[in-house]
Amino acid sequence: MDKYSNSLNWFEICAADILRAKSFYESIFGITMEAVEMNGMQMAFFPWENGSGKANGALCKSEFHTPSMDGTVVYLNANPDMAPVIERIEKSEGKILMPKTHISDDIGFMAFFVDSEGNRVALHSQQ
Repeated sequence: MDKYSNSLNWFEICAADILRAKSFYESIFGITMEAVEMNGMQMAFFPWENGSGKANGALCKSEFHTPSMDGTVVYLNANPDMAPVIERIEKSEGKILMPKTHISDDIGFMAFFVDSEGNRVALHSQQ
C-alpha cells in the first residue's frame, strides 16, 4: 500500500442469516444486492462497478464469519445525507447506537447502529 492506493479495498459484514441481513441492508439503503454462494460462503454484494477502483464489500455467512459488536468498525457511505438511512434502520429491525453526529464542517457526520445480525456498523455522510 502507498499514499496513492485505497486503504480499504474490500470488506465483509458477518451474517448469521444471509437473507435477513440482505433484506435489512436493501431496506435501509434502498438498494438491490446480488446473492451468491462462493467457496462455501453465502454472500450478498453491495452495488459496485467493476474496474471503478472504488472499495466495495459484501455480507457473508460462513464458519469464518461471526457477527459481533466488538472489533473493527466499517463506515458505510450514506451520502449526501444519512437522515433517510437512519429513519429506516429501526423500521428494519436495527438499532441506533449513536444518532447522526457532527464531526466537523470538513469531514461531515457519523452515526453508529446495530444491524439485523448484531454487528456494530457506522455511517458517514457530508450532510
